[in-house]
Amino acid sequence: MALLLALDQGTSSSRSIVFDERGQILASAQQEIRQHYPQPGWVEHDPLELWRTQRDTAAQALRQLTEQGHDLSALRGVGITNQRETTVLWRRDTGQPVARAIVWQDRRTEPQCAKWREQGLADTIRQKTGLIIDPYFSGSKLQWLLDHVEGARAAAERGELAFGTVDCWLLWNLTGGRVHATDVSNASRTMLFNIHTNDWDDELLALMNIPRSVLPQVHPSSHVYGEIDAQVWQDMGLSTPTSLPVGGIAGDQQAALFGQAGFEAGLAKNTYGTGCFMLLHTGAAAHTSANGLLTTSAAQINTQPAYALEGSVFIGGAVVQWLRDGLQAIKAASEVQALAESVPDSGGVMFVPAFTGLGAPYWNSDARGAIVGLTRGSTVAHIARAALESIAFQSAALLQAMSRDAVAAGARPVSELRVDGGACVNNLLMQFQADLLGIPVVRPKVVETTALGAAYLAGLATGVYANTQAIASLWQADQTFYPTLSPDRAQERMAQWEHAVRQASAR
Repeated sequence: MALLLALDQGTSSSRSIVFDERGQILASAQQEIRQHYPQPGWVEHDPLELWRTQRDTAAQALRQLTEQGHDLSALRGVGITNQRETTVLWRRDTGQPVARAIVWQDRRTEPQCAKWREQGLADTIRQKTGLIIDPYFSGSKLQWLLDHVEGARAAAERGELAFGTVDCWLLWNLTGGRVHATDVSNASRTMLFNIHTNDWDDELLALMNIPRSVLPQVHPSSHVYGEIDAQVWQDMGLSTPTSLPVGGIAGDQQAALFGQAGFEAGLAKNTYGTGCFMLLHTGAAAHTSANGLLTTSAAQINTQPAYALEGSVFIGGAVVQWLRDGLQAIKAASEVQALAESVPDSGGVMFVPAFTGLGAPYWNSDARGAIVGLTRGSTVAHIARAALESIAFQSAALLQAMSRDAVAAGARPVSELRVDGGACVNNLLMQFQADLLGIPVVRPKVVETTALGAAYLAGLATGVYANTQAIASLWQADQTFYPTLSPDRAQERMAQWEHAVRQASAR
């Protein structure tokens, strides 16, 4: 049986998972990565740590595989999925980063983004990229690095530097520096890529003063990018499989949509990770949202364009990390459900976790976290429950916006939400999500759909799967959560949420 290795480099950890061709997990390993906060609003990662932890978890997973009696020669391909927008800049000659990676959550470039908005560039950028002007995306981050790292701009002009999102950085290291490339889904998150021409946009490059020479080549998501370098296998302490190709790359959210068998227009999924990310596949049509959503490239299996509407919640599961590390209300993230269930409801407490501003559909960079509705009877359990509920509230606001856009485009409202990501195993959260949405919430048997999507893309490129129909037949539901709240009560709860958002947004 063919095996596929997925490298899943996320915001809080690096993971490696080995799947069999039926999409079942055979081995996995994970390591947390350090978050750096040098100034308020700044978030950074060490690119060398991203690479090292990803390589080491791959070695651990593959050793597990051999201990189970599997032969590494059964590996057919490697897929990469990654935290998107996070920006890495490195030297081509040494492969050394010129600075820490600027993480997607980082807000340092808001002043520059504000200038572009004031110059009336919002419509031009949205028409080309499907994105709004926001520090979230890679373009302003790359410009900042070129302008603030000593000698970086001059070196870039000489062709000595390479830029990439995290997938591109991993691919460079996996192939021994031979391949500098990315896929359309990651490129579409840079604010430098024209999603209609599937190419870097010269007008946007000029606007941000970014030389084309630093940019990677762009390929479909399912594509043989290159082979794993022999030195990488030596560094992992493993024997070298024959010609193991990297056959798939996709940003984490597009990979999750693919892993949920979301290949055609109409299917929506929500990933509950550090943030929450909801995508609705729109087929070959790039729809422009009238409700604060983004238009983005979906994972592509060939040169045929594929698009999705997307809404992004900046702080999803990360609010549980804050309960653990900031408030110290729990010792482990796994404790949050029991603490939240120790009270029947949130006792009127509303938690808006706008630690780094609010994403879609609000797009308010100035909003900050707020806990409102506190009384003398409020306890840490009420705050924990409100924190969990905040994840569902934010996601419900996204789906409502998405359904309005779908109806405006002549499609039906979203009738089912497929869910994945670490927090989707929390039954309390999933039931509350279904209650707010008023539609079924479906959790698949394999919730690691981000890594699974990357594996499927690699499997398509290397011949493990003949087509997407073969992959769709593997998807299975584990549990469906049906709404139990009346529509009037759900609407009332959403009104309470919107009131809390207004309070968090007040300056």
